[in-house]
Amino acid sequence: MTTTDKPLAGLVALVTGASRGIGRACALGLAQAGAHVIATARTQGALEALDDEILAATGERATLVPLDLKNGDGVDQLGAAIYGRWKKLDILVSAAGDLGLLTPVAHIDPPVWERAVAVNLTANYRLIRSMDALLRQSAAGRAIFLTSGAARDPQAFWGAYAATKAGLEALVEAYRDETAITRLRPVLLSPGPLRTKMRAAAFPGEDPMTLPAPEEIIPLVVDLARPDREPPTGVVRFER
Repeated sequence: MTTTDKPLAGLVALVTGASRGIGRACALGLAQAGAHVIATARTQGALEALDDEILAATGERATLVPLDLKNGDGVDQLGAAIYGRWKKLDILVSAAGDLGLLTPVAHIDPPVWERAVAVNLTANYRLIRSMDALLRQSAAGRAIFLTSGAARDPQAFWGAYAATKAGLEALVEAYRDETAITRLRPVLLSPGPLRTKMRAAAFPGEDPMTLPAPEEIIPLVVDLARPDREPPTGVVRFER
């Protein structure tokens, strides 16, 4: 295979939220581009189904890590395990997310708020904390965080999701400034409306077949992860 066929050959990629939707598509796409994928999600069975698809497409197995990202100690242990086996991490795709509940801010139950904060914001801080040293060991580390237009254009009833995504953007933009003189490049990616279960939960009356499939974002994610290209600053938006 040429580098055009496998632009990520020899690289190690960690994908969170890999059991479904955008995360699953990213894991498969990175594997097809030559990366060894470490796939994390809460559901073992869904991870095994992803691994079967990766094996069928590439002839290689992924590394599966059942993990609830609300478990910060588990994130730290994952970082230690990656160091023990590979000594570095080339690509991080943080795709796990929590919609929360679409309701007036005054009606948000504390557990709903706390889960959205834990998954959308705190887990990403813990990932940065645990993976930063590994990403800096890469020749061209890429840390891709999925955000949303709700972060900068919050609407009624989207308070928990919008607030946590806005916090994520601030966190990643600060991290990007801190790593500006290194080879590590944090990236904010806004995928827009795609045919996912989260989108269906948010817009139950919408015809999902009018939306792009999650797999359509793969070429953009692979391009952002390539070590031979400088990713853009600001928020990268997927356009069909």
